[in-house]
Amino acid sequence: DVSDFLAIGAIFSATDSVCTLQVLNQDETPFLYSLVFGEGVVNDATSVVLFNALQNFDPNQIDAIVILKFLGNFCYLFVSSTFLGVFTGLLSAYVIKKLYIGRHSTDREVALVMLMAYLSYMLAELLDLSGILTVFFCGIVMSHYTWHNVTESSRVTTKHAFATLSFIAETFLFLYVGMDALDIEKWKFASDSPGKSIGISSILLGLVLVGRAAFVFPLSFLSNLTKKTELEKISWRQQIVIWWAGLMRGAVSIALAYNKFTRSGHTQLHGNAIMITSTITVVLFSTMVRHLMLQIPIQCNAPAYHPRSF
Repeated sequence: DVSDFLAIGAIFSATDSVCTLQVLNQDETPFLYSLVFGEGVVNDATSVVLFNALQNFDPNQIDAIVILKFLGNFCYLFVSSTFLGVFTGLLSAYVIKKLYIGRHSTDREVALVMLMAYLSYMLAELLDLSGILTVFFCGIVMSHYTWHNVTESSRVTTKHAFATLSFIAETFLFLYVGMDALDIEKWKFASDSPGKSIGISSILLGLVLVGRAAFVFPLSFLSNLTKKTELEKISWRQQIVIWWAGLMRGAVSIALAYNKFTRSGHTQLHGNAIMITSTITVVLFSTMVRHLMLQIPIQCNAPAYHPRSF
């Protein structure tokens, strides 16, 4: 039905910027790296917020009031999650600066930074908001304010601690996606019509290509209209890299697909099994094939790169 189509749109709105950032060099292409990273995080957060807003959307009673309620719910989730993240980030900066419990203690300062970041996520989930969006803006605020209120040793420790946790989380996600692809149950339900499953996967891959192009190139064009010099504009080659980098789909898409098309952790309906296997196929194809081909547009973009100042 219509709700499933809208949910699929939200599911495949989430990009997997992790794969791309492993290839891009932050020192050589800082502007391109920032664009891909920022867009990837915002896409993930927005897709989750949009998906949650669609859970209360009734497609059988579509009118102006229902659409306005849906838009209002989406804006409420987005604004509230953003405000909560900013507030928690500022609170962490104030607590670490004013309270002397962690002063001159690297262990306590690092613990406070991590616990305050986790607090933002817990509060968001408690209030039925978007945890990922809250943590994102909390991290931005903490990097600008909390970071400067801790000692140098705490900064080094925090940087390496979060980098290690990030690497472990990314590795776990890739392992989970790979192991989940070998789950026999869902493939048995979808094996009755392999042609249909392949067809849906192909259509989804094509729609991701077209939808990505319809998003990147027009917005890049509008952005370039506001720039005065050529160095500030997003070049055509850079737009190609941004477009191709955003074609990756990862763990967020799979998690949302399971949330939508499973009941109690089991795939019981034939149609739901096809949608889950199609999502896994799209994720595996985009991660393996498109990621391997990502070097081509990046290498083509290298000669057009110019250092930028911020």
